[in-house]
Amino acid sequence: MNKSILVELRDIGKVFYTDRIETHALSNVNLTIEKGEYVSISGPSGCGKSTLLSIIGLLDEPSSGSYFLNAGNVTRIDATERSVLRNRHIGFVFQSFNLIGELSVIKNVELPLKFRGISARERKERAKAALEKLGMLGRKDHFPAQLSGGQQQRVAVARAISGDIDILLADEPTGNLDSKNAEAVMGILQSLNKDGTTICMVTHDERFAKSAGRAIELLDGKVL
Repeated sequence: MNKSILVELRDIGKVFYTDRIETHALSNVNLTIEKGEYVSISGPSGCGKSTLLSIIGLLDEPSSGSYFLNAGNVTRIDATERSVLRNRHIGFVFQSFNLIGELSVIKNVELPLKFRGISARERKERAKAALEKLGMLGRKDHFPAQLSGGQQQRVAVARAISGDIDILLADEPTGNLDSKNAEAVMGILQSLNKDGTTICMVTHDERFAKSAGRAIELLDGKVL
């Protein structure tokens, strides 16, 4: 396997079973993402975008096919192993921010690091560095409810990158933002990519899909 390849999916399929109905969310998906790439995944609602991102992010496992992360086969690892790999190698940014309201901004950013067993001092330093990079260090003692939607998404990005991750997965990161804040968040992602962060983003916005280095389109669970 090429050493520059970070993510490799081979003939990935995903089937959901409910009340005797089979829903084929993904079918024979083949995809590679190289280190340092910025890839967008787009397509109509229900085409399998978020399912694909969940598999890449080890939040779900495929029904068929193989998944290699950093050249290691992670297709059938157990839930504990998936959790460890997610925490150490993958950062997530979601449409709904997913910040914890009872925690301050800096505590939200520190949280994934705490699960790694990183010391309190190092957690704080890493969180402060990430917040400074996103222009949010001055709000470190605020709470999510005291921030605008755009500011909350900046905090979510800071949380995602604070752990020195291998890949940042963004699922409709501008979906809950107005156009001005959406443009700002997209600018942040492009800046992070220029600094070397590998990004895979799901978006329904054609403009933002085209802003990535490589645009992939899904239709009916297949890569076009």
